[in-house]
Amino acid sequence: MKNDAVRIKAENLTIAYGDFVLMKNLNFEVENNDIFIIMGGSGCGKSSLLRILTGLQSSPTGRFLIDGMDFSHSGENRRAELMRRCGILYQSGALFSSMTLGENIALPLQQYTDYSPKLIKELVDLKLSLVGLRGFADFYPSEISGGMAKRAGLARALALDPEILYCDEPSAGLDPISSRLLDDLILDLNQSLGTTFVIVTHELASIFAVGTNSVFLDAETKSIQARGNPKELLRNPPNEKIHNFLTRGEKTHG
Repeated sequence: MKNDAVRIKAENLTIAYGDFVLMKNLNFEVENNDIFIIMGGSGCGKSSLLRILTGLQSSPTGRFLIDGMDFSHSGENRRAELMRRCGILYQSGALFSSMTLGENIALPLQQYTDYSPKLIKELVDLKLSLVGLRGFADFYPSEISGGMAKRAGLARALALDPEILYCDEPSAGLDPISSRLLDDLILDLNQSLGTTFVIVTHELASIFAVGTNSVFLDAETKSIQARGNPKELLRNPPNEKIHNFLTRGEKTHG
């Protein structure tokens, strides 16, 4: 019987490119309503792990499950069905520059539902309101700031009401204020909608602001070196490497 509290379960996953192995024997669980952080130094395979979890890359070993169902070894139809429960916020926002924000958000609704144009417009307005962009449906990506583009990308990722939302470096390229506003938005969505987040980030402020659980990928050992709430890992680091990462090598952390 599956554990209803576990949304994602990874079992012995490997991140590899041909014969070159980045990570091996990755085992972890993402619980319902977690804000789960994938962290580690540059080049450890954080984004590659996210690509495996979103079906964009395969693992030569092991498997992962979504709500108790084996995604890794499912057929195309079942994988598509499971991915319908998920949304993805790409690092760049990945908005189509030739389309307005409203058209960007409407696209998945047009592709995957039979909703009427009137209902789609209402849902687009709702999603924009959720991310603080009410009234911006007719703006193009080039007409808004980087922080607003990230929020618009988040609105599109929320278009189909996903239960799990994957985010690849959501704060990348943002100034500290915009980054903090995005963290606050993630917390609001997690608490109000019950969305489970899986976030790749190296930004300490975001890790401590939103993370409820985490794994630390270590390139040297090609393994998970720590797991748990980031704040608890800061208080009780399992080794010096984790301490140095979470304090950026400083003696104390304010």
